[in-house]
Amino acid sequence: MFKTAITEMFGVKYPIICGAMMWLCKPKMCAAVSNAGGIGNLTAANYETADDFRAAIRETRKLTDKPFFIAITLLPSMRITPEHHKMYVRVCAEEKVDGIEFSGTPLDKVAGMEAVELLKNAGVRMFHKVGAVRHALHAQKIGFDGVYAAGIEEGGHPLNDDVTTMVLTRKMVSSLKIPVVSVGGIADGSGLAAALALGADGVMMASRFIATKECEVHDNIKQELIRRQEFDTVIYGKSIGLQGRGLKSKVLEEVLAIEARHGGFEELIPLLSGQKVKEAWETGDVDYAPLMVGQSIGLINDIPTCAELMERMAAEAKEHSARAAKLCGN
Repeated sequence: MFKTAITEMFGVKYPIICGAMMWLCKPKMCAAVSNAGGIGNLTAANYETADDFRAAIRETRKLTDKPFFIAITLLPSMRITPEHHKMYVRVCAEEKVDGIEFSGTPLDKVAGMEAVELLKNAGVRMFHKVGAVRHALHAQKIGFDGVYAAGIEEGGHPLNDDVTTMVLTRKMVSSLKIPVVSVGGIADGSGLAAALALGADGVMMASRFIATKECEVHDNIKQELIRRQEFDTVIYGKSIGLQGRGLKSKVLEEVLAIEARHGGFEELIPLLSGQKVKEAWETGDVDYAPLMVGQSIGLINDIPTCAELMERMAAEAKEHSARAAKLCGN
């Protein structure tokens, strides 16, 4: 039985959290992770109106009575505006959601301390996904309940400090008084055991949850993640201040070529369109749009259910922890 700050805070079986995935983290997927003993994720940017967002939260609650997180990304977007961000916060407070995973710009810089206080008064737990200790300290200072230590291995938008998960986790644990969740390069129980050994109170995974039976993505994508290796991702978007890690593909070759000749934002944005990503997830065409996945794809070998995945991770974590204890003479 796991007993960490995360399992205690939310009353869950496993200290395993599903990370934000645009177009994929919707009610069914979110509930599947939570019902299996982890913490599911409902990604706010899938919804553009307060009514639709509120309906998605309530639909998820019909599918599970377990805790789940909302993911709110506070980064520049062609579709989601600062007004959307404020709406997401307001609805989360009104619905008294269990917790929120913020990423990008600090919440107080986007919506003011009043947004932080609104959520705290509603009993919403707040975590910020960060790639540097300085950002984690800011989250702690303004009253967040925990942070995600997101290393360069992660898919999505790793910070351009380019620090690995192992170093970042240990550095944050030794620098903070609030719980730390390890993110990046984790897809199995050995990664979970390593994170706990470094002092983290849990792990967050996204790429690994794509290759599960419950994830509503084209099967070609799942098979591609099994086929690809840890070296089959690439960092892009540095030149426009929106660094991302995605699966190597024809479209990302084009993106990198444009960046190499110092092409501008206007030239890159059509290739990075969120709508194109949505179509790629649905059609299974990995070369059509940038698909954000992390280096952990090198550890994906099958397509289990969410329950099978986390049960296996728990058993592996205990096995690897016991091995480490034995090697240390215990």
